[in-house]
Amino acid sequence: METVRFSESDLALTSATLVGEEPACPTPKPAASTRPRTGAEKPGDFQDSKILIVDDEPINIKAVRRHLMGSGYRNFVTCSDAPAAMDLIRREKPDLVLLDIMMPEVSGLEILEQVQQDESLRAIPILVLTASSHRTTKLQALELGANDFLAKPVDPNELVTRVRNALIIKAHHDHLSNYSERLEREVEARTAELASSQLQLIHYLARAAEFRDSDTGMHVVRVGRYAGLIARELELKPKFCELIEQAALLHDVGKIAIPDAILHKPGRLTPEEFNLMKRHCIFGAKIVQPLPSTQLGTPASRRFCESPLITMAAKIALTHHEKWDGSGYPRGLKGQEIPIEGRITAVADVFDALSSSRSYKAAYSLERCLEIMIEDRGSHFDPRVLDAFLSRIDEIRTIQSECTD
Repeated sequence: METVRFSESDLALTSATLVGEEPACPTPKPAASTRPRTGAEKPGDFQDSKILIVDDEPINIKAVRRHLMGSGYRNFVTCSDAPAAMDLIRREKPDLVLLDIMMPEVSGLEILEQVQQDESLRAIPILVLTASSHRTTKLQALELGANDFLAKPVDPNELVTRVRNALIIKAHHDHLSNYSERLEREVEARTAELASSQLQLIHYLARAAEFRDSDTGMHVVRVGRYAGLIARELELKPKFCELIEQAALLHDVGKIAIPDAILHKPGRLTPEEFNLMKRHCIFGAKIVQPLPSTQLGTPASRRFCESPLITMAAKIALTHHEKWDGSGYPRGLKGQEIPIEGRITAVADVFDALSSSRSYKAAYSLERCLEIMIEDRGSHFDPRVLDAFLSRIDEIRTIQSECTD
């Protein structure tokens, strides 16, 4: 294989250089870097484009190279060993390939086919050099992705024009590809930024609600962690597990609407007080449900896109006090009528309430907490959900120690 690069100094070749007369090759220099293309370049802007010439006849390579150098092109890579051509294309990633079709061992058609099978190379334009006039060969080359044809012997003017046109098309493709990639990165960054902002707001709102009921606000964090752990043990979809760990933070957000005298009452609540306390589920669902676009001051024609996280949070806020046997509140839902996210959060919430101290109670031991919950298996709790919780009790204890009040 002959691999030669040419710099501007090589342009000192005179027009009297004959085909077959090759000056001594200087020490190969690094190829000129290809500037980012905008798609609006002039012909002269492509002189540093990397052009790979593949032909088993060195004399043909010399002729093509000399014609292009006469028009200012100076960045060449050449190959007269067809079996090595693909490795050279992959390594060099040229802006344009001039490819002979009729070569021994590996034909130009085989190289074309391999280029098309490599997604990273498909955008490289390929001009076919051929002395064949067979229509079938040309059709095969086109089907395999060839961009254009040049008949041998090559006409210098036609060569320069077709090379320039191919490089212009490549520049447009590169510009669009770079723009698309840049836009995709910007969209991903913006989406991540919005998701982070949403998550922070959820934490702030959950903390505000919990500060009404405790000193540290760590209850909601633990409930979220427990809920995510249970969901993973139930082998629910990863996205669901991720969402419930965050959405469960808002399970008690409705307590914002409950008077302090009820929230912090050390004794038993009266029936009237308990009825008001039970309304925190409804208040919570109303707090996190999206407002109509008319109330937000946006045009009615603009549809409001609900967040899956907020939608799940509303379900949890409304249903985390429902019971498996139908004796819960606020709707008295039973069994599978209760959304799975509500059933999961019910287990997580009750365990943390039992194992934490409040103004009206002291914390129970782990053994007593589990004893109470097992007694309510099939009445208060979905048996499958409670079993999933119990099977991860060691990790539950780790979360307790990491998120202490």
